[in-house]
Amino acid sequence: MQSILSSWFVQGMVKATSDMWLKGWDERNGGNISLRLLEEEVKPFAADFYAEPRHLELSQPAPALANCWFLVTGSGKFFRNVQLDPADSLVLLQVSADGLSFRIHWGLVNGGVPTSELASHFQSHSVRKQLTNGSDRVIMHCHATHFIALSYVLELDAASFTRQLWEGSTECLVVFPDGVGIVPWMVPGTDGIGAATAEQMKSHSLVLWPFHGIFGAGPTLDETFGLIDTAEKSSEVLVKVISMGGMKQTISTDELVALGERFGVHPWQAALDIGKRNVA
Repeated sequence: MQSILSSWFVQGMVKATSDMWLKGWDERNGGNISLRLLEEEVKPFAADFYAEPRHLELSQPAPALANCWFLVTGSGKFFRNVQLDPADSLVLLQVSADGLSFRIHWGLVNGGVPTSELASHFQSHSVRKQLTNGSDRVIMHCHATHFIALSYVLELDAASFTRQLWEGSTECLVVFPDGVGIVPWMVPGTDGIGAATAEQMKSHSLVLWPFHGIFGAGPTLDETFGLIDTAEKSSEVLVKVISMGGMKQTISTDELVALGERFGVHPWQAALDIGKRNVA
């Protein structure tokens, strides 16, 4: 019988965490990922489940995720070590039927609990699950270096921030036409930041936590990684452009509109309406 360690979802999480570590986005125990799984994807590996699963309460009810399965990174776990011992760093859990608690069925073999951002993840999962009719199954949080850097020098206005990223790299408008949401700086690991992020997730698949990092949502691990990677690449370009004295020319509004038409996406109107602005 195939081991859960060889399942596509555990192997996918190993690759995602390793890639994010190599990118420099997840120092020490920074960052966390959650992947919503279907029961039919999980059940073939029931032989690897704990005979007596641990039961823990949720700090925030998640009725929209009742009975859902998730593979999640553990609290205090280093992304660089997930590949060495996935069973220590990851956890497979199922939310209770009332959405008030969950049971740990596999993982965290040396003890511990899921990520401290679990409430934030679940609040965003609840929103994205409804918004995309179940298509979005991944929430990913990391400390993308250049993306964070921009939060110190650009106006923390979502439409303006989005517009500058779109202008920083042609692919951005195609990859995240819904733009970037922004929450004010808040203490991480709290229900408050989770609620604020989930509110932004109603309109945006990317959310900036100023001076801290990024939250991304998508249908697969690869798609969500690619979403963040694209925003981070544009952020790196913008950091260099600012360092060289700012933009002297850029992509125009008409050109952004034409780009959206070519690739069949509908750019966020508020970001289009910003018009050209100097980055510096």
